[in-house]
Amino acid sequence: MGRMVPAKAAFAGLCSSLVGIGLARFAYTPLIPVLIGAAWFSPGQAAYLGAANLAGYLAGALLTQRIAARVPVRPVLRGMMLLVGVAFLACAIRLPFAWFFAWRFAAGFAGGVIMILAAPAVLASTPAALRGRVGGFIFTGVGLGVAASGTLVPLLLEAGIAATWCVLGALSLVLTALCWRSWPDAGVAPATRRAPPARSSLAARAVVLEYGLNAVGVVPHMVFLVDFVARGLGRGIEAGAGFWVLYGFAAIAGPMATGWVGDRAGFGTALRLGFVVQAAAVILPILTTGTLPLAVSCIVMGAFTPGIVPLVLGRLHEFAAGDPAQQRALWGAATASFALFQAAVAYGLSFLFAQTGGAYAPLFAVAAAALALALAVDVVARAIGARQVRTRRSVAA
Repeated sequence: MGRMVPAKAAFAGLCSSLVGIGLARFAYTPLIPVLIGAAWFSPGQAAYLGAANLAGYLAGALLTQRIAARVPVRPVLRGMMLLVGVAFLACAIRLPFAWFFAWRFAAGFAGGVIMILAAPAVLASTPAALRGRVGGFIFTGVGLGVAASGTLVPLLLEAGIAATWCVLGALSLVLTALCWRSWPDAGVAPATRRAPPARSSLAARAVVLEYGLNAVGVVPHMVFLVDFVARGLGRGIEAGAGFWVLYGFAAIAGPMATGWVGDRAGFGTALRLGFVVQAAAVILPILTTGTLPLAVSCIVMGAFTPGIVPLVLGRLHEFAAGDPAQQRALWGAATASFALFQAAVAYGLSFLFAQTGGAYAPLFAVAAAALALALAVDVVARAIGARQVRTRRSVAA
């Protein structure tokens, strides 16, 4: 990644995304049927625990700016990573439902804070030409968590549910310890002032909205993929799990690939291209259910689930004009947008799924429409911005 980018700092960023998002969120997915089967929770309670994590993530995203204004970023990141590890260990103790709800909320809260603070802390001292690749490396941790959810967690469950919680907690704490001293000096002081209004504010707000719409686009694959293959297509749980593993390994490679494209083509161009490619991939299961098209769809959406992040982060970094406080504010708004859209659409698509008698095509159609709308928002905002520039130049002339 070059002499100017401390490898230790990039590694710390990767560990934080692996712990705060990859494990804290995605490791819970394969636990759900086992928790229900072992009578730890009812199906409804298991779903509410998933929602608790999303609610905590949103709360963390909304409160991060206040936290960063009072406490240096480095101890905040250390504390949030520790919180995830402790939350996993706490869930190994079989107590009433409220206990688990509180700790799953806490893990989500930590993830929201980590998502906003970690990457900007690393990218603050990263050369502009390398920001896409470094950002991609950081968010590879999310993909590693997705892959682990389909491979490592099922193996751990053979030792029991409590043991699985404990191993996940221990792994989180080990990763926290490994990167404890690796956070960079740049960008870790508390903010001493409110961020000024964003330069090119219309374009920045458009990207924040687009990121939220992209959250809608990834939900059907992220939530319904295994069920679609296993029950919807009648291919069984093993086939569904196989596609999920494919999705997970694509998620590992996705951030580095999209970051590389962002560095080469520019983040704006790469972002628009990403919306087009994702929309096409989401439509594929509606058009055909052949194994190869489904595999392509899984690979593309798996890659973009974390891969969209370095593109949006890089684009917002351009609007921040090198101001760390401004970048944190923009990235915080984008993360909150993503969390809001994701939580709302997860419930909305579940309702739609129930109302249509378990039809999957409407879910993919909604996702494709959201991605098409994200592209339209970007194109319109770009056109308006270009017109404003021409107007200012003509007035100055």
